[in-house]
Amino acid sequence: MKSSLIILCLNEYPCLLKILPQINQSWFDEVVIIDGGSTDGSIAYAESLGFNVRRQSSRGVLEGIREGIATTQGEIIVFFTPDGNMLPEKLPVLVAKMREGFDMVTVSRYKDGAKSTDDSLLSAFGNWFFTHLVNVLFGSKFTDLLGFYRAIRRDIFQKTELEGFEVSRAINTQLSIRAWKRKLKIAEISGDEPPRIAGKSVRRIWFHGTMELLTILEEFFIGIKPIWFAINRLNRLFNSH
Repeated sequence: MKSSLIILCLNEYPCLLKILPQINQSWFDEVVIIDGGSTDGSIAYAESLGFNVRRQSSRGVLEGIREGIATTQGEIIVFFTPDGNMLPEKLPVLVAKMREGFDMVTVSRYKDGAKSTDDSLLSAFGNWFFTHLVNVLFGSKFTDLLGFYRAIRRDIFQKTELEGFEVSRAINTQLSIRAWKRKLKIAEISGDEPPRIAGKSVRRIWFHGTMELLTILEEFFIGIKPIWFAINRLNRLFNSH
């Protein structure tokens, strides 16, 4: 199976200086950087190293995911952010694991002794709580539900009915739950999460925590309209500020 690496980037120049030289493009059949509108020299530096950079037509991480999927061809898709939180040496391991016949493979920050040095006390509790909540509700065996660092088969978006996913959803959580409910072949490999090299995370702990909870409840009580209403209402309030 051919593989595609999708790197999501927005003003990550100090991080790219350290991370991009560690990525061997021969690990994949194609590598594309989806840039969300960088103005700090990220694009010029990536292109100087021979990376294919595509400018997003609109801002946002989920839009970057959409455009990355739409502009690549590989049956295996790997998502990566170059902020330092993801270890580049895990990239070929992910692809090799997928080629064993899995539909989705996640790099778990809490499996077999792996750890996150980027966690705060609150985010560590949130990761633990939501992962265990999903395991209890759905009978799954995840060790890291919220992790973004993962590889998936391209057709998983159709199999899990996520080809039209909404900006208001907790996409990693929803993807994992739906893959489990549909009995797809899922695996985790262990991998530490180092601290960010530079800059600050744009995640808002309480907002995104609420989104995670509502997404889990919606998947458990599928079809309950008040939950979907609450998710969209919360998303509109967040985007209005």
